[in-house]
Amino acid sequence: MTERAIVDTGPLVAFLDRDEKHHAWTVEKIQRLEAPLLTCEPVLTEVMFLLGRVPAAQTALFRLLERGALKIGFSMDKNLSEVHALMRKYADQPMSLADACVLRMAELNERHVVFTLDSDFQIYRKHGREPVKLLSPRKK
Repeated sequence: MTERAIVDTGPLVAFLDRDEKHHAWTVEKIQRLEAPLLTCEPVLTEVMFLLGRVPAAQTALFRLLERGALKIGFSMDKNLSEVHALMRKYADQPMSLADACVLRMAELNERHVVFTLDSDFQIYRKHGREPVKLLSPRKK
């Protein structure tokens, strides 16, 4: 059975840049996930910035979106207060806007795993108490 996933910045960068440490692992995992992968605009902003040295990878990101393999599945307008509350709660991390949006997406999409390379997701909790189900090479 394939899993549905919310994808964070790290796996997208690793998937699109063959020189990244987790490229092979990410490619293998993506092949097992159900399309579309969900993401949010702050994650896309981070990915585009990090792939700035690889214009072909930036183009490939747009193609994933255009083909529907990757979908923006989040509205900041509808979740502004919840995202702000998460950023205040985890201010000691500090939590990025992308991480706050991904965590809120995990709250809204209970059956999805969070596909990440970020160890902070082992600390974050959905709805204040529930561990986040992760797909990560750092998974405990």
